[in-house]
Amino acid sequence: MHHKHQLSCLHCQPQDYIRMVQHMIERCLLFHMGRDDCVKALAKHANIEPIITLKFWKELLKENKAFFHAYFQSHRMATFRRRKHWG
Repeated sequence: MHHKHQLSCLHCQPQDYIRMVQHMIERCLLFHMGRDDCVKALAKHANIEPIITLKFWKELLKENKAFFHAYFQSHRMATFRRRKHWG
């Protein structure tokens, strides 16, 4: 089975697709996006089904607990500072 896609396909190139989704989630993290914003962005801009992004997010979270703990702490602090500054 071979499909014509611009992006990697889960069915045609599963390893490439996995790397692509992981890379896109990492890009979302660089933009300080939370899980829900990342899911929406990948659905809108890369046509990745939300259930796929959620599955990858969950696996990354499980494999990188310390990173995500620090990331969520930082994300909460940045949100708090923005609210305090603009509030």
